[in-house]
Formats: sequence, C-alpha cells, structure tokens
Amino acid sequence: MFNFSEYADLCIKCGKCIPDCTIHRVNPDEVTSPRGFIELLRGVEEGKIPLDDRTKEIFESCFLCNQCVEVCPNSIPTDFLIENIRHKIAEKYSIPRFKRLFFFLLKHRWAYDLVARFGVIFQSCGFQIERERNGMRARFNLPFIQKGRILPRMRFRPFLKKYPAEIKGDGKRRVAIFIGCLANYHYTEVGDSLVKILKFLGFDIFIPKKQLCCGAPAYFTGDFKTTEELIKRNLDYFATFIDGVEAILVPEATCTAMLKKDYKEYIEHYIPEYRDLHRKVASKIFGTTYWLTHYTELEERLAQLEGGESPKITYHDACHFARVFGIKEEPRRLLKQVGELREMEGAEVCCGFGGITIQTERFQLAREEGLYKANLIKKVEADYISAECSACRIQITEHLDKVGDRKLFRHPLELIAERIDWAQRQKGKRGGV
Repeated sequence: MFNFSEYADLCIKCGKCIPDCTIHRVNPDEVTSPRGFIELLRGVEEGKIPLDDRTKEIFESCFLCNQCVEVCPNSIPTDFLIENIRHKIAEKYSIPRFKRLFFFLLKHRWAYDLVARFGVIFQSCGFQIERERNGMRARFNLPFIQKGRILPRMRFRPFLKKYPAEIKGDGKRRVAIFIGCLANYHYTEVGDSLVKILKFLGFDIFIPKKQLCCGAPAYFTGDFKTTEELIKRNLDYFATFIDGVEAILVPEATCTAMLKKDYKEYIEHYIPEYRDLHRKVASKIFGTTYWLTHYTELEERLAQLEGGESPKITYHDACHFARVFGIKEEPRRLLKQVGELREMEGAEVCCGFGGITIQTERFQLAREEGLYKANLIKKVEADYISAECSACRIQITEHLDKVGDRKLFRHPLELIAERIDWAQRQKGKRGGV
C-alpha cells in the first residue's frame, strides 16, 4: 500500500514551494499549495479527513508542473503523491466514460487511426479550420468546449503512417523516434521536421510502428490499470530494438518525462520486475534538442548556413523539460542559429495546460493561468513563440488568441527544418537544379 505519511514527514514547511506554484498563483490558498496538498494527504491517509467531493476537487486542481519538486530541499515527489491520490479517487469515484473511451484509443492505434480519419471528415462541421495556427475554432458550444475555443485539428494521415519503418542515411549512426500522440495525430509537422533534420545529418532513422501512447494522460488522471498496460507494452516493444539504436528521440517534453522519470517512479513501486529493462531503455531516451545539441554537429552546421530570414523567436520553457530535466540552454542554442532569440519575462512560468481533467472538468483553472502566461508572451516583440511540448502548444495558442496576440507557435524542430529547407533550396538554385 502506498504510504503518503512517509513523504509527508519529510516536509519541513519551509514554503519554498509556494512562490511559483501554478495552482497557488491561480488560487492563493494554503490548501492549494504543495505543502497544503501534503498535509491533506496525511489527513486522508490517517482517516482524519474524508476523501470526498471537496478533497477530490482539491487534488484534481494540481497542474503537475513539478515546480515544487524542483525547489524542495528534501526532494519530495509531490507530483507522484498527487498521481497516487488520483488513483485512489479513480477507484472510489470511477473514471468518467469519456476519459475511459479516450484511454481506450491510446491503447489501440487502429481505433485512434479510425477516429482520426472520421475527425478529418467531420471536424469542419463543428469547427472552423485555421491552418496558419494548425488549429480549429469551435463554431458553437460543445460538451467541455466553449464557442471560440481553439483546439488542434485532426490530420488524415498520422505521422506513423507517413513514413516507412526504416529510412536510410549514410549507415554510420541509427536512431529511433518516439513521436507522441499529439504530434502523431495533430501536429504532424513536428515529426516531419525531425525526419528532415536527421536526414540532413545523415542518420539512419527507425520509426517503431508498434509504439503506443506513453501513458501520461491516463497516469495523470489516476488510471493506473491503463498506465501499467502501456508501460509494459511499450517497454517490451522497445526491448526488441533498443540494442540496434543509439538513441530514442522524443520531441515532446511530457512524453520524455513520462518515459524516463514517471516510468521509473511507477516501476519502483508497482512493477519492480521491469526495473532493469527500464534502466536500459531510459539510458537511450532523449529530448530532441538536448540530444541534437550534445550528440550531433547540428549547431555547427546550422551556423554555416548563410543568408535567409532571421525570424524573431521567444522561447517558453515547458515544465517537463525545464523543471524535470533542467533542459533550458540547448533549445536556445539551436534557435539562435536560425533566428533572433528574444527572452520573455517568466519563460519558466507554467502555461497552465494541466492535463485532461483540467482541460475538461476544471478548465477555468487552465483559463486563468493561460491568460497569465499569454500576457507575458504578448509583451515580447517576436514572430514566433516556441516550445517543445504540444500540450503547451494547445494551451498557448488558445490563450494568445484570447489576449489578441497574433504570434504563431512553432516547435523548435519546425524552425530548424525551415532553415535547412531554405538553405537547400538556395543551394539547388545555385547548382542549376
């Protein structure tokens, strides 16, 4: 049985977790602060506080941004505690039917592929397509969706269906791609850009066709049955090819954190028999800009590309890169080679996506934090806002629209690939092609 009090005893009530806590900024109450969560967890475990509708609402308000974990002097994994209490909430209240349907799609690619195809056909009935933003705007109020809200549009052909499993390079180095659900079904240009960059560098590329969702949406909701099934199925599949690649590249911050950090925490407590396999696999899992900066010559090669436009770019630090792994410098180094980087105030402030529950049943919380973040971005004179997280892309695109800012969101890989594309076209012109 999971022991909340064991972790609660480590909290010294220093308050370092409070100043930048996302939910505490939205709702400045001691109970919705990390140390408040921890004491509440102790009370629930000891039977002094009931796990009722009110405590359920409190525990579902956490954005899981990891700010508290980053600054805690005793490294209390508050996010892991919240995920475990949400599991108990799921057991008591059951998971809503619409979430269970969504998690079914995450486990079964054939079903998600089918839904995506129908979505492409019918999405224009309820939404106005906005191609420049890679999104669609709700034409009228829908369940959980207010009129005017911008969501990612469906793509007819998912990334995993666009390419063969093997793409040959110069035969010297081989890497695999774990794409993530949002980039697979909605923002397919992210994967396209990664393929283009790896081709530019000469890599052999392996696209594992049987990869499934990393499990983050289910895990953050408390559906441990789905989470465990996805962990086992993904790791068992990774084991079949891990020795044949030097890295598994992940262009999504949340997926990277789930595959490396959250899998480790879950496995240690619930399926220790997967510990050795995960350790082996996790050693080869990397966020894309981190790996491209430290393990390739991309930065130097980009610096050698002359001419072209120099767009103004501001960068948002996605929580699951900046806070979980400390990845901040690497994307900026690459972006400086393709444009003019302009720092915003509060680059590390959470965008407020928060997961499927906050985006549906608690959207007012996402709205308040999203507007706060969007106004920080609005202050910067730039053409693009960039981050390595498609969840951030959804949230930021929606709230930039609501504050009247026309900046476009682009993944760093997209901006890099556009620069490579331009240089190759110029080279082709000079060569008479």
